[in-house]
Amino acid sequence: MKFIKILFFIFVLMIGAFAQRTDDVLATATGMTFRLRDLSPETQKDVADLPVKIPKARLSLLEQLVSRRVFDAEAKARGITMGKLLADEKAKVKDPSDAEIQKVFDANADKLAELSPENARKQVISFLRNGPEQKLLGDLYTQLKIKYKVTSGKDVNVGTLAPTDTVATVDGKPITGKEFEDWVRVPLYEARADMADVILDELDELIYNTLVTNDAKSQGLDSSALIAREVSNKMKDFTDEERMTLEMAFRNSLSAKYKVKILYSEPEAPLENISVDDDPASGPSTAPVTVIMFSDFQCSACAATHPALKKAIEQFPGKVRFVVRDFPLESIHENAFAAARAANAANAQGKFFEYTEILYKNQGALDAASLKKYATQIGLNATQFDIDFNAEKAAAEIRKDVADGEAYGINSTPTIFVNGRRVRRLSVDGFVQAIQKSMPK
Repeated sequence: MKFIKILFFIFVLMIGAFAQRTDDVLATATGMTFRLRDLSPETQKDVADLPVKIPKARLSLLEQLVSRRVFDAEAKARGITMGKLLADEKAKVKDPSDAEIQKVFDANADKLAELSPENARKQVISFLRNGPEQKLLGDLYTQLKIKYKVTSGKDVNVGTLAPTDTVATVDGKPITGKEFEDWVRVPLYEARADMADVILDELDELIYNTLVTNDAKSQGLDSSALIAREVSNKMKDFTDEERMTLEMAFRNSLSAKYKVKILYSEPEAPLENISVDDDPASGPSTAPVTVIMFSDFQCSACAATHPALKKAIEQFPGKVRFVVRDFPLESIHENAFAAARAANAANAQGKFFEYTEILYKNQGALDAASLKKYATQIGLNATQFDIDFNAEKAAAEIRKDVADGEAYGINSTPTIFVNGRRVRRLSVDGFVQAIQKSMPK
């Protein structure tokens, strides 16, 4: 599930975008200039605080890297995956009592009313379990730091960090400056990109509101009358989609009329060397664009993203190769690993994509019996499916995908790469833009 991290109990990263002065120009329009100082005080403060927040973020990321090494060492010692280690620890927490659940229901009745009773109860239980789970994981981490003799090395924020410098050791093995810088590169980019999104969203609204005011004034109207004429009065179906379409057309016409130019640009995602391994793929191997999706078949965000990605890829026939790699989040999805094994078994009979379509649409029923039933539905040989499902080769393949994903700094699903660059906007338009940008010029 997107934004649910493997290491739940540590660190929230919030840092600003590129350091800028308040008088820096972000955009221009005919007779108008939009500067950083025109944005909200909160956004200006985030940008101004960058020099302080980056060092703190680097220290937090170092601790996160150390914790990952520690948990990985313990998982290997127990002969399980890190996700299973964390899931086992969290399973020690008892579910809250009915009285505790009802108390949260009563305090959040309005918000929970939007959900089905079953989903509302699940969310409340998850909320109440979270604190005790984090404490258990924190206590385990403290114990394992002693067991694996964690020591500090060179300060990551003092002077120049050489690739061979040791910033920490775990079980006698050093974490080098290069390993650390490779580790922080993506999360620091993500944080900057998040801040850039805030800036661009605010800037877009500021420009729109300013242009509406100016255009209305030039026509002897007030702003609401102009918007009504260009948007509300043109509506026929009165749907949200229709309103959005009309408003976007109005925005675009104003931008063209006043020659809007956006000078502020978001940071580009770092280029990463992401292996396709030997995982299931569709599309020609010689395609100029390769899309790699790390997915969890019990992840609701993956199920929601899959059709959008599929729709985007369909707009480039013969130009995109789509590869799916496993990243089951065992610590929160009890059936994710089994679902991945089943998908691998379906792949052995050439029906991976047909099978995973069913998994995404039936995430509430991924028990063993259901997984076998889905295999029968698409005409798989049941005996061979069972053999492939239980084969150690399938489990090893999944564990390799997870290990590769962790090495790439992946901690949530879906995580999607287009020609080695992470995609942040998980929508049809976002995927189309990423694919277009990656096409040979």
